Amino acid sequence: MDGWHETEIRVRYAETDKMGIVHHSNYLIWFEAGRSDLCRGRGFSYKEMEENDNALMVVAESYVRYKSPAYYEDILNVRTRVAEIRSRSIRFIYEVFRPADDTLVAEGETLHLVTDQSRKVRHIPEIYRSRLTAADVESAEAFPANQAPS
Repeated sequence: MDGWHETEIRVRYAETDKMGIVHHSNYLIWFEAGRSDLCRGRGFSYKEMEENDNALMVVAESYVRYKSPAYYEDILNVRTRVAEIRSRSIRFIYEVFRPADDTLVAEGETLHLVTDQSRKVRHIPEIYRSRLTAADVESAEAFPANQAPS
């Protein structure tokens, strides 16, 4: 699907609040699941980056816009895409979509700095840069840095 990677999520009871609506904190966890699946789909894992190449992707920014509530037992698709890769950072964008009623539930993005084990910012190893840029990165529409809508 044109650069997007899809991860299916079923809303668990523990992810909802007293009103039966998914608690806002779960969306960032789902973004991580989508991001990890995207990386695996491109032939590598976070664990491989850390253990083999001393490269960690540290979250520097996160943003979520909630569009419609999700509920217990909803089946959701977390769509993840690489929006931008710079020498030392990667920006991912996300959509959480409920196919049962064709509803966009949430959208967002995360910015990651690549560091070594001692937390010193470093260049992204070329093998991961090339795997992440393998599918249509240029046309993604991320929010400009420091300009996420409010």
